[in-house]
Amino acid sequence: MTDNCTAVSLTEKLIAAESVTPASGEVFAVMEAMLAPQGFDVHRFMAGDAPDGPVENLLAIRRGPTGSRHFAFAGHLDVVPPGDGWASAPFTPEVRGELLYGRGAVDMKGAIAAMVAATENIPAEAGTLSFIITGDEEGPAVHGTRALIELIRERGEVPDLCLVGEPTSVNRLGDMMKIGRRGSLNIWLEVAGTQGHVAYPHLADNPVPKLVRMLAELDALLLDEGTDWFQPSNLEITELEVGNPAHNVIPATAKARISIRFNDLHSGSQLSERITAIAEKHGGMATPIISGEPFLTPPGEFSHMIASAVQAETGNTPEPSTTGGTSDARFLRDLCPVIEFGLCNATMHKRDEAVAIADLDTLARIYARIAAAALAG
Repeated sequence: MTDNCTAVSLTEKLIAAESVTPASGEVFAVMEAMLAPQGFDVHRFMAGDAPDGPVENLLAIRRGPTGSRHFAFAGHLDVVPPGDGWASAPFTPEVRGELLYGRGAVDMKGAIAAMVAATENIPAEAGTLSFIITGDEEGPAVHGTRALIELIRERGEVPDLCLVGEPTSVNRLGDMMKIGRRGSLNIWLEVAGTQGHVAYPHLADNPVPKLVRMLAELDALLLDEGTDWFQPSNLEITELEVGNPAHNVIPATAKARISIRFNDLHSGSQLSERITAIAEKHGGMATPIISGEPFLTPPGEFSHMIASAVQAETGNTPEPSTTGGTSDARFLRDLCPVIEFGLCNATMHKRDEAVAIADLDTLARIYARIAAAALAG
């Protein structure tokens, strides 16, 4: 490991603290040890009772002068399981050439380390800074950022702007930022029938044809054609289940699951009602779970701050985008305007996840510029 307190060394320390979702314990202690010397008031707490244990969260605040602006960094310390076949131990950070390897290097311990390095260079009198950090973004995301938001509101510590450090860059650092995300909706479908012998269909009620007709209608839906900032919403059939091991038995039930990623022309509840009506028309039932609503932070002052900081450090102009999956920004948008910006995402969730060493310190400088501009108003 490196010895100094650069974004690289901080990333190494975070990677070395194993934190497969839901994360708790050591990795949060490492984070607290980084922030406390900078004058942050660090509050760690457990929330919920997840199947694999409760979720740990961290809210750290360094308060500026009364009435000053408040800028928040947000992210997650939990990581996905590393899997097998790594060239080096996934939780032992290793530098090979110009890259730093380890689970979480990109998603998103590297960005969090860059945030910490950035705040070290911002004077306390500049304004209020905070870190909104969860251990449950890669998991169900039920007791993570949502619990942090409740605490923030209870304390009256709502930031003016929030930057999430998700890996948004594609081909080079700074080529893309996320100004919004589509919503996510999963719906479990089920059609009940009556089991029977295939030779006596009049004594049974086959649910499979009903489910097939239902899915055909759903698959044919054109939800929309997109908007100025969002791609078209899409509905995908992701699972089919009959569970019938016998060739001569009409099954009693047939099930399926669909996933919808939707733009801001819809809400999760509206789509749920629409799909439920179609399911019931075909004799079935629907059980929807809304993972998140779409959000958009229209291009303006905040995105210009980010673009200016990126251009100053890299010469790149980040493209404002709403593509990709969901993140905890879908919850944070209820607090204040939120934008995501971070490292290149080519190796996130992959074996041998790695970050360019040069990008870490560059990102720290970018974050410092963004925070300074946000606090200056």
